[in-house]
Amino acid sequence: MSLHRVGSMESWEHLRGSSPDDAQHRKMSFNPVGTWASPSVQEEPIAAIEVSRTRRLVQVVVAVIYCLFAAGIVFGYAAFKPVLVREGVYRDLCDEEDPERKGRTCYEQEIRLNLMFTTAAVATNICALPVGTVLDRYGPRVSGIVGSILLAIGALLFAFARQLPFDAYIPGYLFLALGGPFVFISSFQLSNTFPRHSGLILALLTGAFDSSSAIFLFYRLIYTATNGAFTPQKLFSIYLVVPVLILIVQLLIMPSKSYKTIGELLAKVEDQSDDMEPSHNSVDDADRWELSREERRQQRESVISEVTSLLGKKGEAPQQKNKQKKKDISGVWGALHGLSALEQIKSPWFILITLFTVIQMTRINYFVATIRPQYEYLLQDYALAEHVNNVFDIALPVGGVLSVPFIGLVLDNTSTPFVLGMLVVLASTIGILGLLPYVWAAYANITIFVLYRPLYYTAVSDYAAKVFGFYTFGKVYGLIICLAGLLNFSQSGLDALTHKAFNEDPMPINVILLMTAFVVGVALVGYVWRKSRQMEREYLEDEAEEATEERMPDTTETSQY
Repeated sequence: MSLHRVGSMESWEHLRGSSPDDAQHRKMSFNPVGTWASPSVQEEPIAAIEVSRTRRLVQVVVAVIYCLFAAGIVFGYAAFKPVLVREGVYRDLCDEEDPERKGRTCYEQEIRLNLMFTTAAVATNICALPVGTVLDRYGPRVSGIVGSILLAIGALLFAFARQLPFDAYIPGYLFLALGGPFVFISSFQLSNTFPRHSGLILALLTGAFDSSSAIFLFYRLIYTATNGAFTPQKLFSIYLVVPVLILIVQLLIMPSKSYKTIGELLAKVEDQSDDMEPSHNSVDDADRWELSREERRQQRESVISEVTSLLGKKGEAPQQKNKQKKKDISGVWGALHGLSALEQIKSPWFILITLFTVIQMTRINYFVATIRPQYEYLLQDYALAEHVNNVFDIALPVGGVLSVPFIGLVLDNTSTPFVLGMLVVLASTIGILGLLPYVWAAYANITIFVLYRPLYYTAVSDYAAKVFGFYTFGKVYGLIICLAGLLNFSQSGLDALTHKAFNEDPMPINVILLMTAFVVGVALVGYVWRKSRQMEREYLEDEAEEATEERMPDTTETSQY
């Protein structure tokens, strides 16, 4: 799943070609197909000041915990796969003459196991479509309940897979993948429970998502320690506790409506200010007028006090100043703001980032699914390949968590062309290291990969927000991830080529992916860099024209005297 980096749940969106006064306050929507429900159908968000501090704190802690156990467990596939192989899952697909090699797979078994992960990865991305719709229309509680039901179905299918008359492993993993986004994305709105600490809350949720892939790592360690006695059936029978607890907390603790954003809280203060001057038609005499005005004044002061306690004494001004600084640094902020989603999708901005995302997501998921057989071929040593796989299983969740604060620093303090260039360089480095038959190259490859993966996912969502804007974010970003997810089914074709056409040699496929990613990446960086320079020139020209217009009245007045 792509990692959404959301600095806040809203933004001031300045439409190109308009004055600063025409800026519109946009709330980010995760619904990629627009709002289907009319305003009267959608529930009004709740203000954090209406909920006790203790309850809000408990909600955040609980969300982090259940995201840790449910948000992205399917991405721990590399650690889970050896267990499935040892349990003989899909072993019946192998020919009788295939040698029975412990821990290894035949071609048909390898393809089917990898298809299980590919299907889950694709579903995770496409799931953005229904998640956004459910969340925007029915609220986070319903979204969380749907997620818990999907997780429960997945766990049940895995727990009874051997007894069921059909292949339950692929649909079981699929339902686990579908449940994750429903519980994870619906938790984003909790960043508004404590607006001053929204960044920290989102970082905790993101860290929980990355760490959730370690669930299968710990299970594999237990499985190995018990010599296979703790079977997947036992694991998923126990795991059923997770969706049950998520369902309980959704009903008893978590909010039924999303929390209001900073802008919505400030709008409440403005509404209170407007109410200070009620219509004279509703006031019969001066005494009632004074009493009504005093009551409204007290209400307004109470609201201001509560909002101030959430935002801090300086309110939103420092945050807006900081946001403006980040926008200026990016170099591409507002490139297509104000255009329709269709116009944005037709632009090179969209086409190039989509191609880049498709290729990189395919490379990432292909590497996760095939790391052991790749290094078994490259190193010509099964034991070494197994050790590399074990190191990767640990490094993947750890790297995701450790990289979160550094990703924020990079994206907030460097330009978008620089970030994209960094992605191309890192991706090329990973590709080159993946071709070298050395142990040191394998470990270096893993180290860069586990840091690159969260940076890449986050950078794509950051690019979409800055270039396309929050108003169309759901549609445009959702389409990017959806297309990338669908085209990830090409992994099965890559697997087939590796095993059949290239005799299990992963290098030809890796070279093709490396060169394709490099060409598309260079085209993307070149285009974005050129456009950012053009936008900078236009901005300077606009400033010069405004400065000239401001001086002209003074000149006219001087000439009259």
